[in-house]
Amino acid sequence: MAATHVLFVEDDDVIREATQLALERAGLAVTAAPDGLTGLELFRGDRPDIALLDVMVPGLDGVSLCRRIRDESTVPVIMLSARADSIDVVLGLEAGADDYVTKPFDSAVLVARIRAVLRRFGHAGGPEGGGAREAGAGGEPLRFGDLEIDRDGMEVRRSGERVALTPTEMRLLLEFSAAPGTVLSRDRLLERVWDYDWGGDTRVVDVHVQRLRTKIGQDRIDTVRGFGYKLRG
Repeated sequence: MAATHVLFVEDDDVIREATQLALERAGLAVTAAPDGLTGLELFRGDRPDIALLDVMVPGLDGVSLCRRIRDESTVPVIMLSARADSIDVVLGLEAGADDYVTKPFDSAVLVARIRAVLRRFGHAGGPEGGGAREAGAGGEPLRFGDLEIDRDGMEVRRSGERVALTPTEMRLLLEFSAAPGTVLSRDRLLERVWDYDWGGDTRVVDVHVQRLRTKIGQDRIDTVRGFGYKLRG
């Protein structure tokens, strides 16, 4: 089986070379780029399994690059930020990133996060595998008002029109649809959808819920303050 192919975009030579070496030692194949425009060209030419993008790179910044990738593909994207800055984090997630890691990072932690993303994407950009897929699998399509969820075909329609979801958004919706009307905490969603056994930043959940709402209807998912979210039955 071919090694997982990572596109890594980072302008700092030392960080880029050291991180590439660490990822390759972990068994990953890495194509590295020093700027966003080169990264976009390599993405289009190589079609990697996952993209690892630094926020602050020249030519085309990481957030803009993430948007360009998301316009063309559902390949998983992890953003790297030198700060745990709310603006950096939220902009990256709103652009379509599936997760983020703050610098400086331990290479073992980065590898673990990459593997967690790949597990929930079925290692091929799809939503197979993991708790949410199992929770929503099988049976007739689910219907919630004008929303129809085909769990076997992995398709969502709203008023008969197909809704394009990223694999992470699909997994999130499957988790909600497996327990309509039940409040799901952010920690549970991090564990079930993001495969975080060690906890994580709940902003990842909040931004993805907002993105999902814009696609399936703002009133379809309720916020229960202090507890989490629930899908209206």
